Amino acid sequence: MNFIKPGWIIILNGTPRSGKSSIAAVIQKTFEGVWMNIGVDRYMEMIPDRYQPGIGLRPGGEHPEIEPIIVNMYKAMYQSIAAHSRLGMNVVVDVGHHDGYSVPRGILPMCARILKGLPVLFVGVRCPIEIIMKRRIATWQTGYTNDGNIPKPVSLWQQLVHQPGIYDLEVDTSMNSAGECANIIRRRLEGPSPTAFHRIESM
Repeated sequence: MNFIKPGWIIILNGTPRSGKSSIAAVIQKTFEGVWMNIGVDRYMEMIPDRYQPGIGLRPGGEHPEIEPIIVNMYKAMYQSIAAHSRLGMNVVVDVGHHDGYSVPRGILPMCARILKGLPVLFVGVRCPIEIIMKRRIATWQTGYTNDGNIPKPVSLWQQLVHQPGIYDLEVDTSMNSAGECANIIRRRLEGPSPTAFHRIESM
C-alpha cells in the first residue's frame, strides 16, 4: 500500500469579524497544493434551522438544549478534517473555539485528540474589539447598545475565544492585511514542527 503524506491543517481561531475567512480565502488561492476550506461558515450551511447556529453558537449558555448536539457536530467536523488530511489534502479551518457554554464542554481538547498525529498549525487571529465593532456595523448594521456599550455576547467572544491561549502563531488583522497574515502563516509552515495542538490534547 502506498504511503500518503498527510496534508497540512491550518486552524484559524478567532472571534466573528476578526478576519479569519479573508485569510482562509488567500490561503486557498495562493498556497501550493489542494487546500480545502472546512470551517464554521461552511458547516453551518449544513445545519437544520432548528439547530442553528450550531457550532457558531456564541458564548453565554444561551441554548443549553442544543449544546450536546454541538459537541457531536464539532466531533464530526474534525473527523472530516482528519480524513482529508490523511488523504493528502491540505485543510484550512476558520472557527471560533470557546468553552463559554452552560457547562464546560471541553470541545477544543477533544478536537485536538481527533487530529493527533497529523500536522496541525493552530493560529490565533486577533483583532482589537474597537475594530471588531466597526466591522460588525459595516457588515450587519448592528453595533453598540443604546447606552453606548459593547453588547455582552461580543465582549464574551473577545474574552473567551483565545482561552487557553496556546498557539503556534498569532496574527493581528488590525495591523496586517489578510494577504500579509497569510504570508506570515506560510513562513511559519516552513519552520519547526508546530506543537500547540499536541499540548492542548492533554487538557
